[in-house]
Amino acid sequence: MDATPSNGIALVGFDADDTLWRSQDYFDDAQTQFERIVSAYVDLTDIGKQLYECESRNIAIFGYGVKGMVLSMVETAVAITDARITATDIHRIVQMGKDLLRHPVEVLPGVREAVAAIARDLPVVLITKGDLFHQEAKVRDSGLADLFGRIEIVSEKDPTTYARVLREFDIDATQFLMVGNSLRSDIAPVLELGGWGVHVPYHVTWAHEAEGKVDVGIERMRSITGIDQLAAAVAELKALAS
Repeated sequence: MDATPSNGIALVGFDADDTLWRSQDYFDDAQTQFERIVSAYVDLTDIGKQLYECESRNIAIFGYGVKGMVLSMVETAVAITDARITATDIHRIVQMGKDLLRHPVEVLPGVREAVAAIARDLPVVLITKGDLFHQEAKVRDSGLADLFGRIEIVSEKDPTTYARVLREFDIDATQFLMVGNSLRSDIAPVLELGGWGVHVPYHVTWAHEAEGKVDVGIERMRSITGIDQLAAAVAELKALAS
């Protein structure tokens, strides 16, 4: 997809998970089930903390998504139980992962209308990270793919990745606005490059994403409480960028 460089904002990117459709709720439910399984072996109050620490160590190896989470669950369960966890319970954890990969895609209320409204004025693209197969399936099942001129599934969302993607779009970062629920992945990297952002918080956030903060460019960001406010926020930033 081509976005012709011009003065002001020329392209709007959208995050997917927990911006366009529900995601973290399913992961949280799986973690609750995991903690219930492991607590049958040990009396600990920090099972979730130990799982997160394992996931954080493994991101560089497994990447983001369900498969990395499940492998980290197995590793954590073996460590916490001193390898006493049964094959039956390991199988339960693996099955939870399969259930996560097959959960229905629930598009958040008002999302299609909000994205379509922006797309009437500016080119829009989808930029999401995670497991390639799972993200492709969610995009397909969401029924939203037709709204986007291009869909990018990346392994990480950091300044280096955004800079590469923007080079492919042949636009400068100052002409790009990103919409998403994560300060760490969706907003801060784009602001660091000189771009623009609209933060749409979700009611739950994975601890890894919750660690994010905006250090530069906060004047180029707007926070909204609902997707129905997106068009106004984009219009305000577009006027500032012109």
